[in-house]
Amino acid sequence: MEVIRIEFKSEIKERLLEMLSCFSSDELKIIFEDSDFYENKIKVHEAYSKLKNGTTKLYSIDEVELIIR
Repeated sequence: MEVIRIEFKSEIKERLLEMLSCFSSDELKIIFEDSDFYENKIKVHEAYSKLKNGTTKLYSIDEVELIIR
């Protein structure tokens, strides 16, 4: 399947969904985006970059247990 992103005014949401409902689930899948998706994506990429370049501290389970005690 192909993916497109459509931005629309909230006033037409119901009409748009009604129009799209004529397609079967095999033909069309509507995926609602998480409003925090892009913010979370940035955070994940930043954390991954820190892991890759070694600027973040990793702890073993044994170290965490010592910290907790």
